[in-house]
Amino acid sequence: MTGPIERLRQRTAELSDLGRISGLLDWDQQTMMPPQGGPGRAEGRATIERLRHELFISGDTGELIDAAEASLDGADPDSDDARLVRVTARRREKAVRVPTELTAEMARAASIGQEAWIKARADSDFASFVPYLERNFELARRYVDCFEDYEHPYDVLLDDFEPGLKTSEVVRLFGELKAELVPMIATLTENADRLDESAIPGTFPVDRQRQLVSEIVRRMGFDPSGWRMDDAVHPFAASFGNRDVRITTRWDETNLVSALYAAMHECGHGLYEAGIADSLQRTPIGQIDSLSMHESQSRMWENMVGRGRPFCGVLAPRIADLFSDVVPNLEPDAFYRAVNRVSPSFIRVEADEATYGLHVILRFELEQELIEGKLPIRDLPEVWNARFKEYLGLEVTDDALGVLQDVHWSFCAIGYFPTYSLGNLVAGQLWDRVCRDIPDLDDKLAAGELGDLREWLREHIHRHGSKFSTTELLHRVVGGPIAVGPFVSYLKRKLSDVYGVELERPGAG
Repeated sequence: MTGPIERLRQRTAELSDLGRISGLLDWDQQTMMPPQGGPGRAEGRATIERLRHELFISGDTGELIDAAEASLDGADPDSDDARLVRVTARRREKAVRVPTELTAEMARAASIGQEAWIKARADSDFASFVPYLERNFELARRYVDCFEDYEHPYDVLLDDFEPGLKTSEVVRLFGELKAELVPMIATLTENADRLDESAIPGTFPVDRQRQLVSEIVRRMGFDPSGWRMDDAVHPFAASFGNRDVRITTRWDETNLVSALYAAMHECGHGLYEAGIADSLQRTPIGQIDSLSMHESQSRMWENMVGRGRPFCGVLAPRIADLFSDVVPNLEPDAFYRAVNRVSPSFIRVEADEATYGLHVILRFELEQELIEGKLPIRDLPEVWNARFKEYLGLEVTDDALGVLQDVHWSFCAIGYFPTYSLGNLVAGQLWDRVCRDIPDLDDKLAAGELGDLREWLREHIHRHGSKFSTTELLHRVVGGPIAVGPFVSYLKRKLSDVYGVELERPGAG
């Protein structure tokens, strides 16, 4: 006779399958779907989300959870079964507060909004996007209204991307981070003449860029038998199981590193999904709850590996070989300094590691004001541009370079942005630990050997899926919660090397 835990597993497998179908519809919309398919796709996604939500909040599912919990009786609280019950119960407790029709409408609006954003961004026309954005934030506020026990309305949205984290804690962490970044950026700006801006100029044919990117992600662990890579307007990663991982990038003939580092970033996400244990597949703990932990993986591979001095020694000669007609004499040191130059820029996904945090803080602040109703949607470009000037010193004259550059608000992913900078902080903590655990890591990276790092991450992070919260996992691996210090220390060591200037260490002086 099937036991309570197995019956719960069967139900969560059905829910997982429906979630993957919805995700596959979204992946197809962003990569393959013809433009006129938008309205039909919106209805399809709404239907799937309605069915999934109805099944999840049903009394039958609640009874399965209760029976499974009762059957644990003394089980190890960190066992797969115990964590399965705990995570499923937590997610259902939140889901039952939300009307099914609201869930379906948010899925429909997300699909419609993505198509509207693509056109608005191409035309740099924020006004055309206003009705869709107003609708998405209206739905987000209705979603928040389903809950009562929060300190700040933004907590409800943030919890969907980083369970348990409060807005007040993000404000504290970002305050510390900004206090470190602003003087650091000022010092490096004063020393801008120490770096040569012209290390990698030219036109780089996309066919050869594709070859370079393919080679690098395969080194990282991209497996063609279980992965694929496609083009997208805004790079992203998706997974429908640990043997069906999809990543994307976008191409620019005048910017060699844009596609390369976007692909490394998304491959970092993909490695996390591919590394989840087989035993957790088709369960709630087989999908990642923490976007901060997820972003730590992508930011680590993109920046700490991809922009690190050792691996730049692998990238530079291969680039010089592939693009011998453009940069035949590209030296590793010149490449390393070029890709780590700190200079305020418009596009978040192409920002350097120091100014990147200011991009995220800007979006975090705006999202709170939008949810609270303090900032009307139609005033968003004006406020964005003024604050962008204040934080990064640049005049935004084009909506596509400003308020329209990111896809997230178009598909109702409100509360996601903080996890990008939180991911940087987590990556700093993990990098500090992995460098101690693999003392010859730099030598391995310089030789293009990425397997030891990948397997360390799989053992300590990836295989666990969502068994542990970010705080729990960090305590297990680094001995504490999310902290600013390790990332800032890493950044100051690196940029001191890049610029040849001494940057004050956290807590010094």
